Amino acid sequence: MPSTIIKNWEGIEVGQADFELRVAKEENATHVVHRALTRQLTNQRQGTASSKTRAEVRGGGRKPWRQKGTGRARAGSIRSPLWRGGGVTFGPQPRDYEIKMNRKERRLALRTAFVSRLDDLIVVENFDEQLTQGKTRELAAALKRWGVSADRKALLILTEVSETIERAGRNICHLKMIKADGLNIFEILTANKIIITNQALTRIQEVYGE
Repeated sequence: MPSTIIKNWEGIEVGQADFELRVAKEENATHVVHRALTRQLTNQRQGTASSKTRAEVRGGGRKPWRQKGTGRARAGSIRSPLWRGGGVTFGPQPRDYEIKMNRKERRLALRTAFVSRLDDLIVVENFDEQLTQGKTRELAAALKRWGVSADRKALLILTEVSETIERAGRNICHLKMIKADGLNIFEILTANKIIITNQALTRIQEVYGE
């Protein structure tokens, strides 16, 4: 069972946290995580790109010139795809990009991705009482004590993103804050460092554990 240390507000080691999460087998882990990541990114596409065919473009109902005798190429409509302002051949049409994935498989991929980031994971004690005024500099100093560089992308996972913490963290560059029961695989994989409170870790194991 993998484990990691717990730090307090001052960055001092105060305990140890265990990860009781079932992950995919080593030979299947990469495939499952890749499928889940592809699904999330693809499902974000709106699919609203649309172009008009020659039948949908306004105008072009009259033959521009007679068929023979002009010396020019025959033409039946000024809205032909060959003409400027004409329709589009095989252009994009509205479509649904949704990729389906079983709920159990999605959760397995999420747990696998989360545990795979163990080396970049920092577990801290709940710090609501230390951050009562919502000062950005206080949270920035705490991140530095926990070993998070200011120029690196960090993900902060909490049980609840309170107004005080939201106010303190919204002006910190490269910091993203999410709730423990709203994890997504993209944020987990793209963050350089993941900071999670011990309460949020317990919540994750309750929600996503099997």
